[in-house]
Amino acid sequence: MAERTEDCGGRAAHTDPMEVDTPENAPLPEEVRKKPVAQKSPAEWAYERLILYIQNFEARLDGDQEVAMGFTDTGAGVLRIEGIGYFDPDIVTFYGSDQTGARTQLVQHVSQLNVMLRAVPKPTPDAEPRRIGFRLAEALDDG
Repeated sequence: MAERTEDCGGRAAHTDPMEVDTPENAPLPEEVRKKPVAQKSPAEWAYERLILYIQNFEARLDGDQEVAMGFTDTGAGVLRIEGIGYFDPDIVTFYGSDQTGARTQLVQHVSQLNVMLRAVPKPTPDAEPRRIGFRLAEALDDG
């Protein structure tokens, strides 16, 4: 099992002993640790952790899949994640498209945040998979 260090953001357990590389068990990136949590708005702190989850999820996808978000409490279906933002102090938003290709945006209060990441087939089989995680990490560096 991976050694948990003091600068980890949380804790996770998994039935597969090889699944130890999760955002909760990994040290928080320097960009995230620059500003103390107590000085972050709930939206900013949720945004930063969502980026870590998406990066980790994308690292496990194969070349035919992209990350999307499933809605657990509505009939809205799936949103292919193309962007994430936040509006202080308490709003997080997801930009993307649905299964038909229609532009979609979810605006959500952090107290209602409930995200299910899903692996979905690329819209064009011959195209390179679009990975948003590295772009989101760049946004943390600029933050």
